[in-house]
Amino acid sequence: MESKSVTSMDPNNHVVKLCAEGMRAEGDGRMDDARALFAQAWDACTDDFEACIAAHYVARHQQSPEETLYWNVMSLEHANRVADESVRGFYPSLYLNIGHSHEQLGDHAEAGRFFDLALSCAENVPDGRYGTIVRNGIANGQQRVRDAAGEP
Repeated sequence: MESKSVTSMDPNNHVVKLCAEGMRAEGDGRMDDARALFAQAWDACTDDFEACIAAHYVARHQQSPEETLYWNVMSLEHANRVADESVRGFYPSLYLNIGHSHEQLGDHAEAGRFFDLALSCAENVPDGRYGTIVRNGIANGQQRVRDAAGEP
């Protein structure tokens, strides 16, 4: 069985296609279309790998920080159910997003815990633009939590 990863998701997978189309809509400023496409991706999931991906994108378009946290946790829970290494590269981003959700809710201690978890597995993120975004997000999140706690 071929292993899936952040950099080699099957572009022919129906859920991946819907999420990619949703990202294009988002990039064009068509947020309602993006939201609808991500919801379609969620409804089309047939396994935990697909559910992890779809929930990650659904989380991006929630109306409240609580709903965003819910979908970020849902993505992590589905990642934890995948029986192979195909989601290993997702964990830094998943933890980063959950940390950010906790930060938005004012729970800086829990945010810091998740930013630290993201850092602990950041070596699993591929190099390149995506890796840079995730690593910078982790560092920035950790700094914001330190600033909120009055630490250097």
